[in-house]
Amino acid sequence: MVNLCYTPPLTLISTYRGQSNTEQYSCVVGDTRFKHLEEPMKPIQFAAVALLVFAFSIVFEARGMRASEAKTQYQQMAPVEQYLMADRNAEITLARSAAPESISHDATILVLGKRGYETAAEGKNGFVCVVERAWMSPFDSPQFWNPKLRGPVCFNPPAARSVLPITYKRTEMVFAGRTRAEILEGTKAAFESGELKPLEAGAMSYMMSKDAYLTDNGDHNLAHLMFYTPLLDSAVWGADLPKSPVMLNPQFKGAQPINVFIVPVGTWSDGTAAPVM
Repeated sequence: MVNLCYTPPLTLISTYRGQSNTEQYSCVVGDTRFKHLEEPMKPIQFAAVALLVFAFSIVFEARGMRASEAKTQYQQMAPVEQYLMADRNAEITLARSAAPESISHDATILVLGKRGYETAAEGKNGFVCVVERAWMSPFDSPQFWNPKLRGPVCFNPPAARSVLPITYKRTEMVFAGRTRAEILEGTKAAFESGELKPLEAGAMSYMMSKDAYLTDNGDHNLAHLMFYTPLLDSAVWGADLPKSPVMLNPQFKGAQPINVFIVPVGTWSDGTAAPVM
């Protein structure tokens, strides 16, 4: 009986070109590596293994190409129309879906127009809900210009006063045709000049929409809360440690001295169960 182990393409080529079809392979199971000597293969068996590994190499190469494409396809801003939602009411509904109705029902709602964000509905509880676009990603994100991204978020009052203005500022520069580097420097300068105010204590936001599209990767979405703090060691929150649910999002890195801590939650804003990382 022949034991089959995955062999990287380069090993396959070496074996294929060798004078013998008896070869020593390495098998990895978990963190353990085993070496053994295969029984001599019959020609038909050797051909089958070669074909199988060749197929694997094609699949892995294709996956590598897709990953490379993902890093390069959003290098610059798409036409502005691709970032807009044609149905204004649909954008209002999507914005409200960022938080439970008990919060978003009385929140101010913003929609993105051809000149920037506009108020679609006045609120009365101090919360502001908006569908953010890709340029609110970290500045080094490969999806910074991804026109598919839709990030519904509801800011609580402290965040609406001290974090939402950053969204306004970035969007203003996007519509003025600024580059990613210019947007970073522009927001940094606005903070240093006092145009953008310091972070208020208690700032946080809800991102619990079932219909958000936050990334091209995986399930595209994650129900979570975001907490904004001054710059501090992420270990203070236990962020990004093994089995910790807390993650640090470098959304404002290099521009504003603000940390964003993400905490996944187990429900969408409508109360139904959401997957948790």
